[in-house]
Amino acid sequence: MPSFLQSFTGSSAFGYFARALLTYIFWASGLAKLIDFNAGVAEMAHFGLEPAPLFNIAVIVTQLGGSALVIANRWTWLGAGALAVFTALTIPIAHTFWLMDEPIKTLEFYFVMEHITVIGALMVVTWKSATEPKATAKTAPALARS
Repeated sequence: MPSFLQSFTGSSAFGYFARALLTYIFWASGLAKLIDFNAGVAEMAHFGLEPAPLFNIAVIVTQLGGSALVIANRWTWLGAGALAVFTALTIPIAHTFWLMDEPIKTLEFYFVMEHITVIGALMVVTWKSATEPKATAKTAPALARS
């Protein structure tokens, strides 16, 4: 890799930006459900998740909390794991393409393929976080030492 790209992609700013982009789908959705709570509740009810208000709260906490952990690169395994499990669970709940007729069947199938790709990206960010040199106990925030 050229040295200027190595410097750019190796910077902490690039890491934060990349993790923010990776989690955009989650934190944007979580913020939307928080800002318009009733719409989030309606979405949960639409998919048969009752009690819908509690499911909406759980989704908001998962999406915003998981995103924050990944972006901050603290307990990345936990944040990425929560987001990956959440993403996997949306497939049998919201994207049951195998029960649908064309043309929506193909569209939902592609959504599932994208979900699987996002899960893979979350696995990569977890792997990258696990292979990075750890900060020393003196300089690392308490959360990072966990």
